[in-house]
Amino acid sequence: MLDLHTTLSFLFRWFHFIFGITWIGLLYFFNFVNGPTMGKLDGDAKKKVVPELMPRALFFFRWGAMLTVIAGYLIIVIQYFIQGSGMTGPSGLMSTDRGLWITFGMLFGTIMWFNVWFIIWPAQKKIIPAVKAGQAPPAGLPMRAANASKLNTYLSVPLLFFMGAGSGHYATFSYPVLIVAILLGFGIAKCFYVVAGKVTGM
Repeated sequence: MLDLHTTLSFLFRWFHFIFGITWIGLLYFFNFVNGPTMGKLDGDAKKKVVPELMPRALFFFRWGAMLTVIAGYLIIVIQYFIQGSGMTGPSGLMSTDRGLWITFGMLFGTIMWFNVWFIIWPAQKKIIPAVKAGQAPPAGLPMRAANASKLNTYLSVPLLFFMGAGSGHYATFSYPVLIVAILLGFGIAKCFYVVAGKVTGM
């Protein structure tokens, strides 16, 4: 019979996956589908589409980010600080290959969460009303939000490798492999952008 901590860890991992899929899926939608499409719409079309689409999409996007991070941190607390040996003990977060992969995944995920809640979302709260009113958004704000979203896209690919490695599919940690995973992940994200720029309507 499973104990309470094991059951909670399983449930939080499940939530982590569900909310993570929601978050990253919408991140890719914004960068590879919505962004190129909006760039081709005229002002009148944007006034109709943006106020309807973006608030709904951003709701699931930002709360997907929040709940993914909360569930992830709860898993860490249970597995390493309640059931394990903390940060540096024999089975600690910073003492095992698995824990090190998860630590870097947690770092990248936290950066991405910060970008969502403190750069992208505050910017969109000003951009959307401006577009709806047919006005130009505050200078520099769309680019700032776009750059934060692009950074998140690049970070997301190695992040998924880290989480997969931390789940035991590639348990051995080394800094050369970490660097290769980051560079390869950035390369994959770049390929996505290239393809997104070439895809056209049917």
